[in-house]
Amino acid sequence: MIPAADDGLLRGDGVFEVIRLYDGRPYALEEHLDRLERSAAAIELRIERSAFEEEISALLSEFGEHSAQLRLVVTRGGRRLAFTENLPPYAGWESASVATVTYSPSEILNGVKSLSYAANMEATRLARARGANEALLVRPDGTVLEAPTSTVFWVSDGRLRTPSLDVGILASITRDRLLRELDVEEGSFGLEDLEGASEAFLASTVREVQAISAVDETELPECPGARTQAAAEAFTAVLDRELAASASS
Repeated sequence: MIPAADDGLLRGDGVFEVIRLYDGRPYALEEHLDRLERSAAAIELRIERSAFEEEISALLSEFGEHSAQLRLVVTRGGRRLAFTENLPPYAGWESASVATVTYSPSEILNGVKSLSYAANMEATRLARARGANEALLVRPDGTVLEAPTSTVFWVSDGRLRTPSLDVGILASITRDRLLRELDVEEGSFGLEDLEGASEAFLASTVREVQAISAVDETELPECPGARTQAAAEAFTAVLDRELAASASS
């Protein structure tokens, strides 16, 4: 039970992570827990990681060999939550269209996966009201950020590009994997660069690599393009390699 007075509920004061489960095995669990600790430290929230790890292990041993996602939550009231969820429908889409939504990152919560996600979720609702599948957050000055729950990559002038962390985006674990495997240019890019892209894709724990079909009213020429397919193949190879290593250990 969680008391209604827990500030995790009343004020969205807490942190969370979502981890994809492949046949019951969590992908990059240690890195997700590391990020959970960083998020908690940024808002001065204490986490008992060893206790959490034991609870996660017990939960997954009961869950069995199913594909789903694991959600971890720590509230300001000191409650630890770990529960499994079905994968959202968009996890199986081949592509998604995006609509831009103006968004100003918070300096205090920059890079923190806090429970204060109402703005992210409203951005998605605004985008869907315009006929798109997902939102694309863009700063008031036109700088491209990310989608509410995923990173964006695109090909412009023959270069695979993605926003750098210092523009105000989350340090995505899937993004990190792709940066290791592919030749990617990080930087501060305007919306016009993305709108002129030949192809683009979203990347996240749940989506993996998912092609973007259109940005606002602009349909991208290639969906999925060769670079998107290469990114998907590279991530699948990393995934297979890391899950095999996890199973053997």
